[in-house]
Amino acid sequence: MTRAARSRTGTALLTAGRAFVLSFASIVGSTALFVLSVLSLAFVPLGVGLGTTPWVMDAVRAHANRRRLLAATWSDVRIPVPYRPFPEDARTGLTGRVERTTLLLRDPATWRDLRWLLLDMTAGYVLLVLTFGLVVYPLEGLVLAAGLWRVFEDSTYWYAFVPVSSQLTGLAAAALGVVLLHLGLRAAEPLLRAHFVLARSALAPAQGELARRIERLTETRHEAVDTAASELRRIERDLHDGAQARLVAMGMNLGAIEALVEKDPARAKKLLAMARTSSAEALAELRDLVRGIHPPVLAERGLGDAVRALALRMPVASEVSVDLPGRAGAPVESAAYFAVSEALTNAVKHADADRIWVDVHHAGGMLRISVTDNGRGGAAVAAGSGLGGIERRLGTFDGVLAVSSPAGGPTMVTMEIPCALS
Repeated sequence: MTRAARSRTGTALLTAGRAFVLSFASIVGSTALFVLSVLSLAFVPLGVGLGTTPWVMDAVRAHANRRRLLAATWSDVRIPVPYRPFPEDARTGLTGRVERTTLLLRDPATWRDLRWLLLDMTAGYVLLVLTFGLVVYPLEGLVLAAGLWRVFEDSTYWYAFVPVSSQLTGLAAAALGVVLLHLGLRAAEPLLRAHFVLARSALAPAQGELARRIERLTETRHEAVDTAASELRRIERDLHDGAQARLVAMGMNLGAIEALVEKDPARAKKLLAMARTSSAEALAELRDLVRGIHPPVLAERGLGDAVRALALRMPVASEVSVDLPGRAGAPVESAAYFAVSEALTNAVKHADADRIWVDVHHAGGMLRISVTDNGRGGAAVAAGSGLGGIERRLGTFDGVLAVSSPAGGPTMVTMEIPCALS
């Protein structure tokens, strides 16, 4: 046997051994996790699943990620990891469990993992058995020809489609075994690769899902352009009707003062006071306009302090918790700031709340903000509503919005934006 042939044989035997070991992970690990997942999800309405589902799904994801690693290492099959970044939850109690479970169940990758578990313990397991079976099974034919056929001398033992009951039929079984061994050594690597390709078909996002994602991103980009255009028109209108009108009036007053300063000093003095008032009002309106475009505190101090400043202006008691080790990009900070502003405004205007909690932190490549109030609940994302506006604003940055607002409260608005901090 040549060196190349020995190398191919060794590789095939190694592949068969890998398939043998991996078959236990498929039939035992995938089956157990699938059963646990189904039971945990079934018990979610009873409340028990709220505590078990995050733990079970974390185990499922770890199991799937190990398979991704083996696919890339053993067969060079790349399976993407499409999980939405899930930061460690700082909240405790029932609210935290509900939030974790909701975010997990909203992730399409969770359901792809469950589909893969079912596929892995059936078709995936069969491919693994074939991978090592076609290498191991031929050994039985060789053993039969070596003398094991004598055990079945008074009866008939079927080796594949060969009835073994004599030395001649034992040699026929050995010949078939050699053919099967040759076939198994050649098919081991393709069969193992087929197993991983099958896993990729279940775990990777479908083309339709990617198309819908692109369509959503395109839609949010168009909405962002429309929003920017309407914002420019609002700024133009506010300048025209507010500060510009006051500046024109102030200019007219200064012209009148110039004409009256020697003829009627008292009248000129009164007009000068009016001009000073108009100047102060125009300056205040310009400051408000600039604050509406990009608050100075946001530019100077960052998102954390800007959110604290927002909370201080709220007419209800507000608590703000911030854990940001750096700063996000200016567009992301601006989107997050105005999203929080809208959420706080909704809590004050519609929820009839007397206390608000705001939590801002960054983990796992995700900026995560939650606004919770103890109001009457019943909030929902709808077209034309404040929450709908927040969803569109976050969608521009591929962010997501989750709302938990049962009747009677409390209401929790959770916002996530993928970003990196400086």
